[in-house]
Amino acid sequence: MTDGVLLFGATQRTGLEVAKILAGRGEAVGALVRPTSETSALKALDVKMVAGDALDADAVDAAFASGKFRAAISTIGGSRKEPRRPDVDSTKNIVDAARRHGVKRVLLVTAIGAGDSRPVLSDNAWKYLGPVIELKTQAEAYLMDSGLEATILRPGGMQSEAPTGTAIKTEDHTVMGIINRSDLAALVVECLDDDGTIGQIYHTVDPEIKGQAPLQRGEAPKPGEAKP
Repeated sequence: MTDGVLLFGATQRTGLEVAKILAGRGEAVGALVRPTSETSALKALDVKMVAGDALDADAVDAAFASGKFRAAISTIGGSRKEPRRPDVDSTKNIVDAARRHGVKRVLLVTAIGAGDSRPVLSDNAWKYLGPVIELKTQAEAYLMDSGLEATILRPGGMQSEAPTGTAIKTEDHTVMGIINRSDLAALVVECLDDDGTIGQIYHTVDPEIKGQAPLQRGEAPKPGEAKP
C-alpha cells in the first residue's frame, strides 16, 4: 500500500471535498479533527481520524505519528469572529511536524490577496479581510521558507456548488474570480499528483463563473460569514 495523505481541515468545505476525491480513488487518508466537529462524512469515507486541534502542536505531531504519509494538505480556514485565527499557528505546527516526521510534501490553501497578490483585492474586500490576509501571508512565507516541497493555492471567492470542471490554476497573480470548493479540491489533488507544482503559488478561479465575490464588488459581509 502506498503512503497516505494527512488532511487538516477535512471535516467540511474544501477539505471534505479533498477527502472524497482521495478516498474515492483508494488512497489511505488520515485527518486531524477537533473533538467537537461533525465527522460522519469522514467515517463514511473510512478516513483514519486523530482527535485534536491544529493549534495544538502535540496534537499535530500525534496526527503525523498515526500513520505513514507521503504528503500533508491544509485547507484550514476560520470565521471573522474567532478569538484566535488558526492561519499562522496551525501552519507552523504542520510544517514543523512534517519536518520532524520526514514528510516532505505540504500543500496549503490560503486566499487571493495574500503575499504579492495584495493589489488584486478591492478596497472593500481589504477592509474586511485585511487582517486575515496578513496572517495568510505569514503562513505562506513560513511554508515557502521551510525547505519542504511546498505548493500554495490561493482561491478567489468560494462557493459550495457542484463542480463545473472548468476551474483553473494559474501563476498569474493578478487574476481574481470565484471558484466552487469542489473544483478547488480537484485542483489541490491535481497539484498533489504533479511534482512540477512544487515551489509554486497558484491563483485558482473558474473563468466560466462570471462576476465577483460580494466583498470584492463592494458589499458588506453577512453575519457569521466564513473567512477564506
